[in-house]
Amino acid sequence: MKTNIRSTKGFTLVEIMIVVVIIGLLAAMAIPAFKKVRENSIGKAMENDARQVASAAQQYFLENSAITQITFSVTPASGLVTGPLSAYVKNISKGTNSASAIDIDANFTMDNPQFAAGADQTFNSEGKKQ
Repeated sequence: MKTNIRSTKGFTLVEIMIVVVIIGLLAAMAIPAFKKVRENSIGKAMENDARQVASAAQQYFLENSAITQITFSVTPASGLVTGPLSAYVKNISKGTNSASAIDIDANFTMDNPQFAAGADQTFNSEGKKQ
C-alpha cells in the first residue's frame, strides 16, 4: 500500500503572485512620490542659489556704487562661480546654469536640466522667484 506523503513546506503559485501584485502596487504609488520630492528639492536648491547670487550681487553693487551690471558665469559641471561674484559666492548647485549678467534692479534667470517644471526660472534682484 502506497501512501502519498505531501510536503506542506513552501508557497503556492497563487500566494507568490499575490505578493508580486502587492509589491507592484506599492512601487506604482511610491515612484511618483519620489519623483515629486526630487523635483521639489531641485527647485528649492535653485531658489537658494538665486538668493545667494542676488545677495552677492547686491553686496557687490554696494561696494562698487558706480557699477549697475555684473557679468559672471557658472560652470554647470562643478557649480563654480567665476567673475566678480566669485569673491562672494564660490559654488552653487551642480548642473545649474545662470544668466551671464545681473542688473541692479532687474530680474535674472537660472535653469537646471534636471528641473522638469520649466527650463528657466525667473528671480528678482533679491533672489525671490517670480
